[in-house]
Amino acid sequence: MADGPEPLRPMGIELPTGNDLVSIRKRIEAMEHLLERSFTIPGTKYPVGLDSIIGLVPVIGDVVTAAMGAYIVWEARNLGIPKWKLWRMAGNIAFDSAVGAVPLVGDAFDLAFRSNTRNLRIVKKHLDKHHPHTMVIDR
Repeated sequence: MADGPEPLRPMGIELPTGNDLVSIRKRIEAMEHLLERSFTIPGTKYPVGLDSIIGLVPVIGDVVTAAMGAYIVWEARNLGIPKWKLWRMAGNIAFDSAVGAVPLVGDAFDLAFRSNTRNLRIVKKHLDKHHPHTMVIDR
């Protein structure tokens, strides 16, 4: 018999449905991967994600990617991360969205400033310190 509900696997990414710390961490990592590193630019090895691609659509793209980034902050809140870290994460998204809204310059900026990767780093650092059993060894 299984230990819990089967995780979802869209696009080969594991999305566990539980409320435990490990499941939440995996969902945050999956969202960051989708937004920042899910594709590579043809002819290069530079990874991009939906944040850069959807961000090409003026205004609406930035709103959509900000909402997707806010999901990471919401999941971090479910982990019990302190409010000052949540505000820092929200600031990363706001800064990315504000500069990303500038035509052309914002699109180039989206390739360099990865707010979701920064927010994932905040979450991992918190979990590794306060809940080391959730730690995953990165390759």
